[in-house]
Amino acid sequence: MNNINPVGWFELPVTDLDRAEQFYTTVLGITLTRQPEINGLIMSWFPWTEGAKGATGSLVLSPDYAPAPEGAGVIIYFTTTDLDAALARTIEAGGVVIIPATSLGEYGTMARIQDTEGNHICLHTSTHTNA
Repeated sequence: MNNINPVGWFELPVTDLDRAEQFYTTVLGITLTRQPEINGLIMSWFPWTEGAKGATGSLVLSPDYAPAPEGAGVIIYFTTTDLDAALARTIEAGGVVIIPATSLGEYGTMARIQDTEGNHICLHTSTHTNA
C-alpha cells in the first residue's frame, strides 16, 4: 500500500438528514451535496478535491445505518489494492466479513467487516472485482 493514504472514505450515520446537513454546514462552513436515493440509502457528500490531503465521506440516512451506541456508528473505509486478499486476511486475523465484496459501479468495490473489537469498517478498492 505504498503511496496510499489508508483512510479513503467515512460514513456518518444520521437519523435526520436535514438536521445533520445543517449542523455540518454550520460547523464546518461547507456545502454538502445530497445524492439521489438508492435502495433506501440517501447520502449527503462532504466536499472533495482531487489530489488534496485528507479523506472525504458522507452523511448516511438508511434503515441499515444507525449512530452509535445503537448501531455501527461511524464507518471508515480503508483503501486496499487487493480486496480479496484483505478479506482473506480479515478472517485469518479473527475478523468477520459482514458484507462481502460488493460493486459500487464506477466507484469501485467495497466490503464491510467486523474487527476483533466489534467495530464495523469497510475495505475499498477503486478497481472492480467479481462482486
